[in-house]
Amino acid sequence: GATSFKDQRVFKTSKMKKFLVIGNPIEHSLSPMLHNYWIKNNGIDAIYEKQKLNENQLKEFISQIREKKINGINVTVPFKKSVIPYLDELSIEARNTQSVNTIYFKDNKIFGHNTDIVGFETSVKKSKYDLTNKEVFILGAGGVVPSIIFALIKMRVSKIIVSNRTKEKTDNLKNLFQNIETVDWGKIPNFDMIINATSVGLKKKDNINLNFSSISKNKFFYDVIYNPKETNFLKTGKNLGNLTLNGKLMFIYQAHSAFNIWHKQKPNVNENVIKLLDK
Repeated sequence: GATSFKDQRVFKTSKMKKFLVIGNPIEHSLSPMLHNYWIKNNGIDAIYEKQKLNENQLKEFISQIREKKINGINVTVPFKKSVIPYLDELSIEARNTQSVNTIYFKDNKIFGHNTDIVGFETSVKKSKYDLTNKEVFILGAGGVVPSIIFALIKMRVSKIIVSNRTKEKTDNLKNLFQNIETVDWGKIPNFDMIINATSVGLKKKDNINLNFSSISKNKFFYDVIYNPKETNFLKTGKNLGNLTLNGKLMFIYQAHSAFNIWHKQKPNVNENVIKLLDK
């Protein structure tokens, strides 16, 4: 025909869909690795990249969704709340947590959704741990904490207690979720499950410096951090004879849900995918 092979190739690239994760810092994000693996495996014509932004660049960046220059955005710390003013509509999950991690364009609107909730929920379900009527103690109050609380309420826990180094953040959480309790940092209440949602543990030598020696065995220690794959928090939990789980499946399943929204496909979660993230 009239179009040479070269022309066709140019045409193909121009249609390629573009997805990104935004945050600050962003270097450590493994989202591109995971999404590009699934994109390739499912034969999708797309690319997924990471972009470091400052607060004042958010509005202009997100507006590219309307122009279809960008097809989807994942949002990581510290922008999960600050992107909200630039969106047209929020899902119930995003509205109730005031937290957005997945942005897309639908019905001529920029939508904000929260897949951290389903990510956390799925990771706990896979661990076969039943949360019904359990008391849960959360360390930290930023980032994914509202999403975790939303999921815990859905999973019918009996009590949620939050502790954070700065009290202002726990007060913000109480505005969103009236029924949570808070305790001062350093105090250890009774719990069945404890979740580290602070950034303490990202560096190998980080220690939370809380004393868990008085708690009984058979608790569930959960760390949102998955890189390093065993934080000192999880090591401590394990040494005291407790069940432990890191945040890798939460990360995989929040990505899985975003992927499904964007590409209308459910990618595989298998050993290969799990190994991919063990760097």
